[in-house]
Amino acid sequence: MKGPLGALVEDLSHLPVSLSVEQNQVRLQTVWPRKREIGMLGTAAAHVRNMIKGVTQGYKYDLRTVYAHFAITVKVDEKAKVLKIENFTGEKTPRYAQILDGVKVAIKGDDISVEGVDLNSVSQTAANIQDSTKIKEKDLRVFLDGIYISAKGPAHSPHSPSK
Repeated sequence: MKGPLGALVEDLSHLPVSLSVEQNQVRLQTVWPRKREIGMLGTAAAHVRNMIKGVTQGYKYDLRTVYAHFAITVKVDEKAKVLKIENFTGEKTPRYAQILDGVKVAIKGDDISVEGVDLNSVSQTAANIQDSTKIKEKDLRVFLDGIYISAKGPAHSPHSPSK
């Protein structure tokens, strides 16, 4: 898939679905559709829709740092492709969250923005960031510190001027 925001490639050869493009329309077909094949046809159609939306609008996840006592410091290391989380609940050693390829992470105060054209990469990066601040062996109702996903949606609206 190619679009104004970039290009995406995905291998759907493991699905029993034939894909063709005719007059700017994508056509998905399966032979002898039974319940299993119809389900896989829906999966392939969802992947194609996500790819089209990704290369035209992009995807964006907004995360917010939440802390009660110890201020959390978050830094992006572009070279190592990781997000470094320091002083989480007063810990001396930093925590790290992996940033996948093709994903841009921006930090503004307590807000973290994760953007990209591939839905899988963007959502997995946001999940990596949220999971890196998981608290173990403490009461989660009391210790609410962490980084949480606060909003998700398209990065650019199709009707608004691009940034």
